[in-house]
Amino acid sequence: MSEASTDRADRPAEVTDPLLWGLSTAVADAHQPDEDQVCVSPSCVGAAWPCAAWNNAQEGLRAARAPRPAPPAAAATGEPGHADPLTGWSTDLVPAPRSEALAVSAA
Repeated sequence: MSEASTDRADRPAEVTDPLLWGLSTAVADAHQPDEDQVCVSPSCVGAAWPCAAWNNAQEGLRAARAPRPAPPAAAATGEPGHADPLTGWSTDLVPAPRSEALAVSAA
């Protein structure tokens, strides 16, 4: 079994990302060891347990409990002129001019 149950009633209160938690528990449950300590998942094809997928699922379970970082101060206050130009839809970025024309052909 994984370190957590997929039952929502058993999900710890400190889980901040329920989707990640659910996916991680499903992966961990699918990658269990047999009596010879070999992963039973067909995708692992006889890999020793704990397999990479099970280890990644455990990391997902830890990440799903991590507190979410606070938004940057400028984004939280909405100060004009301080927005990150690479986020959101409204930016003043303009594509660089091309020195040669693109050739487009119909397929």
